[in-house]
Amino acid sequence: MDLYYKGVSFRKLQEHLQAFYPKNSHYSTIYRWIVKYATMISNLTDNLTIKSGREIMSDEMEYYRRKNKYGKGREQNWFVDTFDVKTRFMITGEYMKSRTNDNLIKVLKRTKFKTGEQVEIVTTDGLLGYPAVLRKTFSLQSPYHASSKTKSKIIHNVVIASERGFNHPIERLHNTIRERTKTMRGFHGCLESAHAIMKGLEINYNFIRKNLALDGKTPAEISIPQLKLGINRWLDLIKLSKI
Repeated sequence: MDLYYKGVSFRKLQEHLQAFYPKNSHYSTIYRWIVKYATMISNLTDNLTIKSGREIMSDEMEYYRRKNKYGKGREQNWFVDTFDVKTRFMITGEYMKSRTNDNLIKVLKRTKFKTGEQVEIVTTDGLLGYPAVLRKTFSLQSPYHASSKTKSKIIHNVVIASERGFNHPIERLHNTIRERTKTMRGFHGCLESAHAIMKGLEINYNFIRKNLALDGKTPAEISIPQLKLGINRWLDLIKLSKI
């Protein structure tokens, strides 16, 4: 799992392991391990609350997936994620078939569950659906029903990515994600497997990959200090998920 999320393909992983274990697993078995354990670990990590900063960001990445493994034709999908600016923690990531308001609400509701009342500012791009989504998740006050006696619980900060370039923190996160996904030549067939692979990438970013901006710590070490993981972090997370 560690090698796969560092950019090694399934077939190259098989060749690498074959140098030490001649009777090695098929590359498709390694794929099934990734899907199995990423899903298992996510059952643990998706239910952890985090210590976040006051500002989070939400954005989307466009992907294309083959409708089936052997046939022609591609389908547009989206990866929607939320990101804590202070701890660099990817709070929630969701690979979805379409970028509807209902799907965005699911992502923001999970973000709200994991951050509680800590968030004061939510920064998004100019997608028109975000105000309605934030009203249903973070109690953003509607401009059409504003009252001088009430204050919105959060501030909705709209930033157009092209105006601030790639220094925007969540864009740097997306560049890190693209480092892995650009070599995959897209997703093939099953939507659930694409979701599991991206969920594993989220886990790798938060709990395994050390961040230079955090002095060599992982985002999880900053935002979930009570969660102790050793050198073999993937194995630790698998063991915790089985408890």
